Amino acid sequence: MKIFVNLCFLTLFFGVFTLENSGASNVGKRYPSEKHTILDRVTGRPITVLTSSTFNNSKLYQTHESWTADGKWIIFCSNRGDNGTQLFVVNELTGDIVQLTDNPGIIGRGINLSHKEMKVFYMRGERKANGISNFQVVELNIGRLIDDSMTDQLKDPSVYERIVAKLPDDRPGTQMALDADETWLYWGGVLNLTPTIPRPIEPEKKNDREAYIAYMKEMRTYFATRGRDTGSEINRINIQTGKIEKVLDVDFHMGHLQSNPWMPGEIVFCKETGGDADQRMWSVNVDGTKYRPLYVETPDEWVTHETVIGRDELMFIISGHIQLLRDKPSGVAVLDLRTNQLRLLGEAYEETPDDERVGGFWHCHGSFDGRWAVADTHLGNIILINRATGGQTMLSTGHPMIPDHAHPSFSPDSKRILFQSGILNDGKNLNLMLMNIP
Repeated sequence: MKIFVNLCFLTLFFGVFTLENSGASNVGKRYPSEKHTILDRVTGRPITVLTSSTFNNSKLYQTHESWTADGKWIIFCSNRGDNGTQLFVVNELTGDIVQLTDNPGIIGRGINLSHKEMKVFYMRGERKANGISNFQVVELNIGRLIDDSMTDQLKDPSVYERIVAKLPDDRPGTQMALDADETWLYWGGVLNLTPTIPRPIEPEKKNDREAYIAYMKEMRTYFATRGRDTGSEINRINIQTGKIEKVLDVDFHMGHLQSNPWMPGEIVFCKETGGDADQRMWSVNVDGTKYRPLYVETPDEWVTHETVIGRDELMFIISGHIQLLRDKPSGVAVLDLRTNQLRLLGEAYEETPDDERVGGFWHCHGSFDGRWAVADTHLGNIILINRATGGQTMLSTGHPMIPDHAHPSFSPDSKRILFQSGILNDGKNLNLMLMNIP
């Protein structure tokens, strides 16, 4: 299986784009609208293209909000400036694009928009051969920055930012999540990424049940060695004072750190393997209590891509991408975080060139009104699911799963779906796209 990396933290293509407001810093630079409409080649449904450049333009992961507090702008990562990957916003109605940062040390993971104010929190540092120095958490007033940009009254970039905390150089965690009450930022990451045993080789015959189950177990052992000596950590940062306090240490490679946006003090994260894990999903409270696994897995299940979609709900994928994993129910699942009750919403059935790989759902998200789920598939399709009936609607098709997956997510009003796609350039770069719910 190919594992792709979100382009918010990889710059693959570089370019220089000369526009107005150029100078010592590109913070606040405006770019012309690239917004236009195309029709899906199969479904005929309209797709609003928000970016259409040859630069990489990637959305935030579905675990983090993409819309600003006023509901007008969508944040994204792009290397369209001349300083590597930076943060930008695009106006959903006008298509106007404004550059928010211009710093080579931007950490692409853990970009958090405030739900209450026009602010974003992100991490940056000075990258050196022996690691990251001057590691900081920054609060950026994007409301003021956007207003000044649109009225040509830009000020020095330092006017718009506040240093929340200076982080230890010897603990450069790259995960960050914003608590629901916006008192805390949760920060952390893996401390040791060096495997100590050779990586197992995937069997050629995917439907040899005994061989493939053995391979899954070997992979779990392999990935368990990542961070075995020092594990991973989760800390909390007081947004007002910058004080850093320990929440939890774990003895595995922690990833996909996220908060429950409706429940202050609740943290969800995963055992990151780059593939299958013996137990993927975990939760803990901000005070370190109630550390527990979420949905206890069996050895022949492949669980992945969890995201909190409501006060009491976690949506994730029980993967059925190869035939032997279809021996048990698979597809989009919803877990009640209070009762542990599980509900399966359905699976995608796809024909692939390899009859041992059957495709299926890969990333998912739920609408905030509780009515819908959306998921991408291994073949690059985007499917809407009616949670009440289980009915599926094909929204869009044929999006290359390179250089990254579609990662669809709902707008705050549950009326539109945002995703990223390489369809405009045959998978050479990503662009942002929107579709209305039919």
